[in-house]
Amino acid sequence: MPEQTILAFDFGLKKVGVALGNTVLKQAQPLTIIRAITRQERFAQIEALLTTWQPDILVVGLPLTTEGQEQYASAHSRRFANQLHGRFNKPVVLVDERGSSLEAQALLGTHADDDAVAAAVILQRYFDQA
Repeated sequence: MPEQTILAFDFGLKKVGVALGNTVLKQAQPLTIIRAITRQERFAQIEALLTTWQPDILVVGLPLTTEGQEQYASAHSRRFANQLHGRFNKPVVLVDERGSSLEAQALLGTHADDDAVAAAVILQRYFDQA
């Protein structure tokens, strides 16, 4: 299988964490946090990242309850994933993100902006499942 670059997103209504990795190293790296005011700004920043990194696959964290059920935030993440696919014509994979923010905070040792690290946790889960 050829090397594939993957961008992962930890979607939030105010911030979107972004992480980067590839299928050779299978190591996720926090990349950036998108703090866009409008949807247009958010997708303009995402488009710039896609232009820079040329990902083959996009991964989006899917927030589920501790029991693995869909919740209110799940619909937002699914909609975001559908918008990514529709706008950029890239395959989008949803990955269970339960506990990713807590894991990111543990890695950082703080409650600072953990969105990019949470995106890296989500991407690492994708690699570990593959």
